Amino acid sequence: MEKRAKLRHAEYYSLQQSMDELYSRSLNGNNFYNLVELMSTEENIRLAYRNIKRNKGSKTPGTDGLTITDIQNLGVEEVITKVKAMFVRYNPQSVRRVFIPKPNGDKRPLGIPTIWDRVFQQCILQILDPICEAKFHKHSYGFRPNRSTHDAIARMNDLINRGKKHYCVDVDIKGFFDNVNHGKLLKQIWTLGIKDKALISIISRLLKAEIEGEGTPTKGTPQGGILSPLLSNIVLNELDWWISNQWETFKTKFPFKTEKNKFAPLKKTRLKECFFVRYADDFKIMCSDYHTAKKIFFATKDFLQIRLGLEISPEKSKVINLKKQGSEFLGVKIKAVPKSHKIVSQSKMTKKAKMNAKTKIKAEIKKIQKDPTSQKVWNFNTVVMGIQNYYSVASQITKDLSEINYSLRIVLYNRLRENYKEASLTDMTKTLKKRYGQYKPKLFKIQGMVLAPIYAQKNKPPMKYSQETCDYTVKGRMKVHQNLRGINHRVLYLLMKSFIRNASIEYNDNRISKFVAQYGKCAISGKELEIDEIHCHHIIPKEYGGDDSYSNLIILHKSIHILIHMKDKDKINLLLTKFSLNTKQLLKLNKLRVLAHREAI
Repeated sequence: MEKRAKLRHAEYYSLQQSMDELYSRSLNGNNFYNLVELMSTEENIRLAYRNIKRNKGSKTPGTDGLTITDIQNLGVEEVITKVKAMFVRYNPQSVRRVFIPKPNGDKRPLGIPTIWDRVFQQCILQILDPICEAKFHKHSYGFRPNRSTHDAIARMNDLINRGKKHYCVDVDIKGFFDNVNHGKLLKQIWTLGIKDKALISIISRLLKAEIEGEGTPTKGTPQGGILSPLLSNIVLNELDWWISNQWETFKTKFPFKTEKNKFAPLKKTRLKECFFVRYADDFKIMCSDYHTAKKIFFATKDFLQIRLGLEISPEKSKVINLKKQGSEFLGVKIKAVPKSHKIVSQSKMTKKAKMNAKTKIKAEIKKIQKDPTSQKVWNFNTVVMGIQNYYSVASQITKDLSEINYSLRIVLYNRLRENYKEASLTDMTKTLKKRYGQYKPKLFKIQGMVLAPIYAQKNKPPMKYSQETCDYTVKGRMKVHQNLRGINHRVLYLLMKSFIRNASIEYNDNRISKFVAQYGKCAISGKELEIDEIHCHHIIPKEYGGDDSYSNLIILHKSIHILIHMKDKDKINLLLTKFSLNTKQLLKLNKLRVLAHREAI
């Protein structure tokens, strides 16, 4: 949903065509020189604000203590002027260091830039993303539009099931995010065709932003920065293509009709037959035999050290025979097992994943015990459903969750027995009934809210990722979301351009959202609106405590808007004859009048 929303936002601000052109030019091998100019456009800055404000992290303060709420009440022009000035002379503010606990007890260091630096980085990301997407390998799945961990697991399953690759090279890069070589990264950006020296200079300064309490870093990309995921993919993109060119994308001189036929002559050579799948810094190289796997293991180790300046972790990096033991990937342990005269992929939650799931669920149980409300039960349900959704790709998921359920049964009973009552399917919400009704579980409720059964999840084999899916082609977008159909794009463009100068950036952004949500029609009359007819009304006026939030705005015909605030009865009757509102429409109008402290008509 979040990825689809971001795609729609580019259409709101008329940037989709520009992004499509960048992607197309990058595919053709073109170079890019004046990107800073595009990054600092009014439309791109407003789109950056929109994408940042939806991010949960936008409410996390940086070293200056500011969050997105400190920006949203500023005027559009004030925000644009501030960000434009940052592009002219960029001096990054210090990065706040935060440590978050990892499941194994260690702590992961995060670098939180200030909110203005995050908006600035988002402006850069929006323009770099289509250029880099055209250059990235199709089997890299981490931190990329429309791709997920499930797609990466589906790829590994496919290599075992159809590709018959039963030897896995596990490579663990030691402290990847902390050891990225800055000079090498900047050269890699240049090699991708991004030859805007002003932008390269900005990224260089961004990488060297002072970390609070630690000083200026000489290497690494701080986890927590908006640009860090893209930069990490740029670093490892060179590795992706090197592995791929060992076999999969090796250019053969022999003629072939299909991709599968291409490999027949290659098998007569001494090339290493291997395929890879990568999610961020977690990657697997799949081979048909041990000898090839061993060769590619040492070759990859040398490539990482010599070309990228990265070390591997000796204790975590090895060659695995998947028919004898499993390989852990993204919280799932994958093994190759015999089934009906075939060797197929079998997967289950890792021990670490099970422990992590138990800890999360136990924490929610304790919260219910302290405060047994329906909201706390729903929070418990969302945690359980989140775990079920993520690990549903594991073939042994039902067995794994049953084990977790069994180990937590005493905790559930001891901590919640005073508050829960037995329940039936009729006590469930529609969402829970649709999800769990088929399992016929023994149910319990607290304050009317049914607790989600932990074990109730069947395996959902991950679907193979469709490589046609792309945010930057018309055909590719059709696989992601429906275009803004039914919306007058000319009026939408004019609305975006004609922002209210004395209103906040939050108001102007939400005004566009409401226009799209209402399909460009008046909320009361249902009339399709032209640009000079559009008025955005505060449902609860600001003088009575209203704000610029999305839920407090509504798009109306300008005359309807006047009707809401008008006091003169003769003028009201005159305007009413113009619209001929029916009883239902008049009721809506009067509701808005009452909220605006006006008498009902």
